Amino acid sequence: MALTDVAPRLAPRLAASVEEGDALRRLPDATGQDLLEGGFLRVLQPQRWGGGELSFVEFLDGVMKVAESNASAGWVAGVIGVHPWQLALFPEQVQGEMWAADASVMHSSSYAPTGTARQVSGGYRVSGRWSFSSGCDHCRAVNFGAVAGMRTLGDTELPDFHSFILYCGQYQIIDNWQTTGMRGTDSKDIVVDDVLVPEHGSQSHLDYAFNISLPGREKNDDVLYRLPWAPVFNLALAGAVIGSAQAFLDTWLRETLTRTIPFSGPAADDPLFQQRAAEAMWTVDAARLRIRADATMMWETASSGEVLDAPARARVRWNTNHALECIGAMVGTLMRAASGRAIFEAHPLRRLSADIQGMLGHAFLVPDPLARAVGGVALGSQKPMAVM
Repeated sequence: MALTDVAPRLAPRLAASVEEGDALRRLPDATGQDLLEGGFLRVLQPQRWGGGELSFVEFLDGVMKVAESNASAGWVAGVIGVHPWQLALFPEQVQGEMWAADASVMHSSSYAPTGTARQVSGGYRVSGRWSFSSGCDHCRAVNFGAVAGMRTLGDTELPDFHSFILYCGQYQIIDNWQTTGMRGTDSKDIVVDDVLVPEHGSQSHLDYAFNISLPGREKNDDVLYRLPWAPVFNLALAGAVIGSAQAFLDTWLRETLTRTIPFSGPAADDPLFQQRAAEAMWTVDAARLRIRADATMMWETASSGEVLDAPARARVRWNTNHALECIGAMVGTLMRAASGRAIFEAHPLRRLSADIQGMLGHAFLVPDPLARAVGGVALGSQKPMAVM
């Protein structure tokens, strides 16, 4: 059954769990189980480990649908749901460590290189503190990022940014998730105190960026695992924003439908409100169509055996992040045009607005460097911005 068929059946349960998730500051256990059993967290996991191994577009559609009912659940579905895809690129030994005993085990992440990694005999000694590890309390491992020295590729020396896998007992979760938005995402800090990560438990992001052979592709050879890393993760985050924006828009339309403006009459008859509604509908639809089109293009490119080059990857990420910037502006415009009651803490527009603005704060969704990269190439700049 397609995820877009599962999501409507779960919609009432997902929507009903929003307030409990906000109070717990994580998804309720039942909601986490709904995402797992509904297939949303395992859709990109290899079939040989019991996963769905479905198309990337189906994954995005599922994330967007979940986020329409529950923004925090949509975010967790996107973030946690994309991790099995990356783990499938790691050596077989790592996949076995994670999934051999229980293939439904999920792991959280925190990629910003805020800790340290020092190469030693047999692996890396890692220490530090990482933030925003969404869904961490429902997970039994974590994937975090750190720079492991420098690496020379061709004539260029580059920071060797790595992903590292650690398991429960090797790190500590710090309960600091006190926020106004995305409260149910459980995006707490992770602390690591001088732990050895073996060589096979690490993977260089330069290998992703420069399409260097990845050990996981030896057995996971479906087209799904030949997609480019950075656009995949960028789009996974975007799905939750777009789904939440659809929920925000639907709520605003319902509120406005019955609203009366003093001395003016029904808001629904006001030309300015009508224009705002039309533009907002276009914005959400355009964002959804844009990311689905780029995901389809990535799939077709990988299916043909070709590799998406750096300018094309930057263009996908720019398309994505610019679409989300337009959504952010749309949400701000509709909030200013909403009833004064939208300021109340329990108002659904207030909650969704805070959720969406919180999501847009993710470092990977910043559009400015991507605009410089894409625009620089288009203009023939000698020094276009370099991005992952």
